[in-house]
This record gives sequence, C-alpha cells and structure tokens, in this order.
Amino acid sequence: MHYVYVLECADGTYYTGYTTDVERRVAEHDAGEGAKYTRGRTPVELVHVEEYGTRSAAMSREHGIKSLSRQEKERLVDGATRD
Repeated sequence: MHYVYVLECADGTYYTGYTTDVERRVAEHDAGEGAKYTRGRTPVELVHVEEYGTRSAAMSREHGIKSLSRQEKERLVDGATRD
C-alpha cells in the first residue's frame, strides 16, 4: 500500500509526505533523518494518514494536500474534509 501523511512539527507547521511505511517514515523524521524541512522542527506528530492502492494516486493526493491553505489543512487534520 501507499500512504500520504501529514505531520505536525514542533513549531506548529504541517509537513505532508508520501511513503509505503508510515511508522518507519515518522521515526525517520523524528530522528532527523527525514525531509530537510522537518530536521529542525522535531519532534513531529502524525496527525493524518490516507491509504492508496497505487503510488501514482498517493503522490497525486500528496501534491493536492501540499497545495491546500493552512486553514484547509487544519480542517483536513480535524477530519472535517476529505477530498
């Protein structure tokens, strides 16, 4: 399976990513081995996950979430919207 995830960083910002192993990827971010963006913003908290059957679908959704405004991401994380 392929997953799109949203992390809330220690500074309150959101980071969106793609992976095939959410638990491993979150651990990498927390260890400072994830994306450059999250390295100085640890610890991170997993706040949203979506599962997809194909890499293409997951990466398309990742791009869509990254295009959302802060307010739209907050609604997504709160469960108010699912596109």
